[in-house]
Order: sequence, then C-alpha cells, then structure tokens
Amino acid sequence: MTGHIPRKRFGQNFLVSQDIIARIVAAIAPQAGDLVVEIGPGLGALTAPLLARLGRLHVVEIDRDLIARLRRRFAPERLTIHEGDALKFDFAGLVSDAGTDSAGLRVVGNLPYNISTPLLFHLAQYASRVRDMHFMLQREVVLRMVAAPGGGEYGRLSVMLQYRFEMERLFDVPAEAFDPPPKVDSAIVRMIPRPVAALDAQDEALFARIVSAAFGQRRKMLRNTLRELIDAEQLAELGISPSARAEELGVADFVRIANCRAG
Repeated sequence: MTGHIPRKRFGQNFLVSQDIIARIVAAIAPQAGDLVVEIGPGLGALTAPLLARLGRLHVVEIDRDLIARLRRRFAPERLTIHEGDALKFDFAGLVSDAGTDSAGLRVVGNLPYNISTPLLFHLAQYASRVRDMHFMLQREVVLRMVAAPGGGEYGRLSVMLQYRFEMERLFDVPAEAFDPPPKVDSAIVRMIPRPVAALDAQDEALFARIVSAAFGQRRKMLRNTLRELIDAEQLAELGISPSARAEELGVADFVRIANCRAG
C-alpha cells in the first residue's frame, strides 16, 4: 500500500490488480472527448489509466486525505475533484456545466459496498442525462441487478433498475484483486439507460410504490401485498394471478399493474 489506512466507514478496498484495471478500462473504452465522472477514485488505480485516454476527468471523493493525494498527483486542469458524498452529488450539474449533449455523461467507479444500493437508486435519477455507467460492485448485488424473474435474487432492485436500464454483468473480480481484500467477490456491471420513449409507466412514483409493496413481504401473495393498491379481481383482469408472488412477475407486469391503478 501507499501509507493510506483504508477507512471502514467509507467502505474502502483499493483495487490493485493491473490485469483487472486493464480489463475495466477496456470495457469502458473511454474516448478523448467523453464527459466522464469517476465515483470514489481512491488511490487513483482507475483514475490514471482513464486520464491517459481522456482530456479531462471528474471525480467525486469524500475522503480528504485521498483528495490531497489526488491533488498532488494530478494537474487540476486534467482532474476536477468534487469533494463530498456521492449520495448527495448532483450529477446533472456536470452535464449542464460542460454544455454538452444532455445524454453524454459516462459514470464509472468502484462503488463502496456499504452504500451501493442507495447510490444506485440515486444515480438512476440522472439516467436521462447519462450515456452509460460501468461499476464494480459486490458480486451478490450485481446478480440481483441482472436477475430474471423466478429466483431468489430477483427483487425490488432488479425491477427498478431493469425498468430504467439495460444491464449486463461483464466479469467477476476476485477478492485478492484488492488491498485490503474484501470478504466477498466483486463483479463489473454495465448499465445503459433505456430510451425515454420505452419507459411506459404512466406514474413512475406509483410504479415504484407498487414494486416496493410487492417485495416488502415477498413470500406473501399479491392479493395480500397489494390489497391497498389493487384488488384481486383487477389483477385477474390483467392476466396476473392474485395468488402469484412478486418474484414471479416481470418488469412489464408491474408496469401494467401501475398503469391500471393510475388509469
């Protein structure tokens, strides 16, 4: 290591495998004119090879010691550092400030495992301004993100993200690729926002509420979990069995339920 003591409260595990770093950068395939923001640059393992291909890179970092290291290592005209919590960061502001294509932002990062799910939901709010996202996450989380209906890994996270993004699990990353090694394996996921025209929920807040209610007690039947939102007869009219459980429904099924309720 370089003398920095990883802070547990920030979920710090630093990527050190050069082979994995090269694979991640190849998957991102950054081009000189791209508008890229890296979440949690840490010691700069991805930052340096990204900057080798980019004119400028934005990073969001909360750890002041790491920020000081980054400032010593990289020129400010090449690396723009945004100090603060990624959960509160306005990613749309980067697009506005750059005066570029409204769907031009590319987001990358080794996301802290302790905040990965809320951070993914935060980032989903900016999907209309994003070209793509490439993240390293706990493998278990990635499996949930890309899961198909019918299995135990399929849940609220799967439905909400699959509604907004096309997602692909690219490859796994073993614990020994990090220092210190985490207690879990990781994986790289690619997320590409779906066209706005394909987002057919009439009331997305209602859609989110229905998905949350359905998976809130996932072992119960829909007639019970959704009884305050839609009755069994309406479910049957939609071709959805009232005795089905949330994990049996696809994203489109939840959209149909929401649109029925909204209508």
